[in-house]
Amino acid sequence: MRVLIACEYSGIVRDAFIKRGHQAISCDLLDSDKPGEHIKGDVLQVIQDRSFDMMIAFPPCTDLAVSGARWFKAKLADGRQARALQFVRDLMNAPIEKIAIENPVSIISSKIRKPDQIIQPWQFGHGETKKTCLWLDGLPPLMSTKIVTGREQRIWKMAPSPDRWKERSKTYQGIADAMADQWS
Repeated sequence: MRVLIACEYSGIVRDAFIKRGHQAISCDLLDSDKPGEHIKGDVLQVIQDRSFDMMIAFPPCTDLAVSGARWFKAKLADGRQARALQFVRDLMNAPIEKIAIENPVSIISSKIRKPDQIIQPWQFGHGETKKTCLWLDGLPPLMSTKIVTGREQRIWKMAPSPDRWKERSKTYQGIADAMADQWS
């Protein structure tokens, strides 16, 4: 299966699909953190130029997540929020049979549509809490793989640093493995 992992610089989800024998490519405006099949560029152009059987997209949440609601007025005024929402719509409407869009709790739910599923890392072998929404088209909801007790808000409590945004946006390996196992 040809799988596009959109807006992923970490290579975590891409490599989970490759490990299971799929032809997976990640695409982001950033270089990949890991060596592997990666396109640095505009994912919407990649979608136009190539064909894929599945896309899992992680659009930037900076202008969408409700955790940043106190800045919504400015983001609305300067058009950032409208552009972010249009990007999500473009991904959702891509000519690909199976699509998953991942984002934290965000205005996608009120401006486009409610998510099909909300998952937590602790459902997939990680002790953290990080409510994550999935908008699915042609794919079933993910089933939990390993429920973990002793949950903590490590992501929310992460100390400020230059790479904080990158660390907060990485997909947990257990979730990536569940996507590759269950959506293959």
